[in-house]
Parts: sequence; structure tokens; C-alpha cells
Amino acid sequence: MKTRALIAVAVALGIGAAAALVTLEWARRSDAAPAGSAAWAEVSWPFPIDQWGKGTAFHCKAADCGADISLYLRPKIGFCNCTTGVSDNAELERVADVSLLDERYTAISPGRAIKVGRMEGRSRAYIVARAARDKVLAIAFNERCDVIVATAVIAHAEPEAFEPAVLAFLNGDTVLHWADVKLGL
Repeated sequence: MKTRALIAVAVALGIGAAAALVTLEWARRSDAAPAGSAAWAEVSWPFPIDQWGKGTAFHCKAADCGADISLYLRPKIGFCNCTTGVSDNAELERVADVSLLDERYTAISPGRAIKVGRMEGRSRAYIVARAARDKVLAIAFNERCDVIVATAVIAHAEPEAFEPAVLAFLNGDTVLHWADVKLGL
């Protein structure tokens, strides 16, 4: 009888230990950054306050992202086309914050549709006159008439190559929670 009880306890402990290991590994993988993403640190908003107010900013070092990336985010409440959202390059350019960097900028890519959380929008690469070595990804995504504008300044000749890392961060809990608070969702 004691042998059966000892075997039952050993089996139960073994199953429990295996379940704990599986749970720990699952949690470790869930908490890990997605492949290609990196460590982003919150930094100070560097721009003067305008009609849209102060936003929030993040930075990713070249050692983590492959290039230095500064990301500036802010909501623009009631500023998006309520019917179509940010669905074309004209609307992206109208709502984007590239002009915070320099009024002189030129698109270097055709732009493309993106998704951040449940919101849809658009992304497009630009070069700004003030710093030809830096390129910019303008990203905007909306919830009804409200838009979140993201401006990623990337110290690299090919900013589109870094779009997946930027979008992975935008789709992470930090930004999605921030967006929900700012949009009152």
C-alpha cells in the first residue's frame, strides 16, 4: 500500500514539475520581445508644445535595433477623416508630424497600409532636409475620427527595413495601453 502511495506521489510531483516547466517556458516566450524587436526606452518629448500638445517619445539604440531610432507619438483627437480614416498618402501627410523635424521633406516610398492593434492606418518613408543622414517613417492609425501619429527618425539609409521593429513596438502593450488611454477607449 505504501509503495502505491509513494508511486502516486512521485507521479503527481513529476506531472506537476513538468507542468511548471511548460508554464515557465510559455511565460518566458510570451514576455520576450518578438523576433526583430528591441528594447525601447521612454525619453523626453523634444518638441515645443503646439495645438496638439506634448506627446510621448521612445528611443531604441543601434545595438538593439540595428540603427538608432527615435519614436515620437501623440494623439490628434478629432483630426482624422471619420469616413475613410488614414487610408491614403494624402491623409497620412495631412495628419503626420514630419514637419516637426523640418518643413522641407520628401517622400521616398509609395506608402503602405498598416495595422496597429485594432486600428488601421498607413506608413510612408521620408527624407527631411535638416538631417539627410536620418530618414523618417511617418505612421498614422486611427480609431474613428481620432488618430495616433507616430514619427520614427531612423539613422539609416533604408528606413523601410526598420518598419517591422517599429510596428512591433507600436503593437506592444506599452503603446496600445497608452493609445487606449489617450483615445478614451
